[in-house]
Amino acid sequence: MSVYIIAQLKFTERARYDRYQSRFMGVFTKFKGRLLVADERPVVLEGEWPRDKVVIMEFPDAEAAREFQESPEYREIAVDRKAGANAVVLTVRGLK
Repeated sequence: MSVYIIAQLKFTERARYDRYQSRFMGVFTKFKGRLLVADERPVVLEGEWPRDKVVIMEFPDAEAAREFQESPEYREIAVDRKAGANAVVLTVRGLK
């Protein structure tokens, strides 16, 4: 069953986030995921959304998502993401 990681970000130190972003794909491509969305201009259809960016990644299963999140390579660059943005990060299961 596919698993998705959804991140909603509010930038706090844009330079640190940009550093993370510049290194992200070099790490991400080593894993079994697909980057589906990385949008800094989502259209809010209902309610309030006090964030700046949404990211959606797809993985073939929960183990692959966990492997990415817990990898030493990702943890190394995630320091800049955590310093550069407040985030809500979710893992959700797909329907198939």
